Amino acid sequence: MRTGEMNREDAVKDVDRGALTLSAALAAVAGFVDAVGFLDTGGLFVSFMSGNSTQGAVDLLNGESGVAFVSIGIIAAFVIGVTVGATVSLRAARPRAGVVAGSATAVALAAALALGGDSTLWRVGLLAAAMGALNTLFLAEGRARVAITYATGTLVSLGLGLAALLTGGSRTAWRRPLLLWSSLVAGAVIGGLAHRWGSPIALGIAALTLAGAAAAIGWRGLGRAVSPRR
Repeated sequence: MRTGEMNREDAVKDVDRGALTLSAALAAVAGFVDAVGFLDTGGLFVSFMSGNSTQGAVDLLNGESGVAFVSIGIIAAFVIGVTVGATVSLRAARPRAGVVAGSATAVALAAALALGGDSTLWRVGLLAAAMGALNTLFLAEGRARVAITYATGTLVSLGLGLAALLTGGSRTAWRRPLLLWSSLVAGAVIGGLAHRWGSPIALGIAALTLAGAAAAIGWRGLGRAVSPRR
């Protein structure tokens, strides 16, 4: 193999590793923000829409239409975030930096609203939109290859990876989903602890972390990095 070809392969591996690091870091932020949103709303999620769908259906059945419509509103905000993020990812020159920066702005606005007092519904809407957008960072063939903000798909990948390990297939396929799931859980624990200082401070930390991630993406040239292989 020629030296040029080897360099290209090494570059792909490095970019892939960088993209995996990015996805793990953002999964931790997603867990952090979801924990804060969960505590602020008393049991609703800003990144786990399956949970909100079930909760909304149960609340509607029990006659608690107000809470059910809050769940529906959060789901709608999440979908809007995905739509905007995907549009930016498909149209912009350096989409990942833009999407993460936009998410940082939305979380910062939520922190400002928290500092001002109530507006919980607007806050969780902004947070849900931000989390939805993060799921558009690794698109391939019209779908999200990496589930940044929710664990179900990641756990399915983990189970498939373990099955491959047990049946003589890939020995490493389970590692990446385990890393992403662990990152999300760790972020949720830290977010729950940070919430004790108040929502404005906790969300401010999340916004600054996302802003730092956006800057790192631009600086390291991960704006169009190769998506992590699953």
